[in-house]
Amino acid sequence: MSLIPESQLRQVNGLEPEQTTAILSYLQGAVYSWVKNRSGEWFAARDLVGGENFEWMGTPLYPLFEKHSDLGKSEEDAIADAAKDVGWLLKRVLAEDKRHFEVGRSGLTAAYRWLGNEP
Repeated sequence: MSLIPESQLRQVNGLEPEQTTAILSYLQGAVYSWVKNRSGEWFAARDLVGGENFEWMGTPLYPLFEKHSDLGKSEEDAIADAAKDVGWLLKRVLAEDKRHFEVGRSGLTAAYRWLGNEP
């Protein structure tokens, strides 16, 4: 595990395996871009796929919203729950990454910072 300190991971259910794979790859690319362009800065899932990037239609993240919407949740609740799923999937990406990331907090959400390739 490359999270320092080690941290609990949760499974995100309700997706097809290929959807999960696509989401993990998408998030991995976002992490690589962040580390390249903002090395040493803290980030949270919202920094990678929130804010001006909140519109997920046409991206691998959209099935997360659809999953919650299909359960009959309001749009607001579906968005909030999909965002939580993204947070857990991002944590999985970082835990499986060959590099090392420090775990911290950014308000109420988890935050991460690249520590380099060596522990």
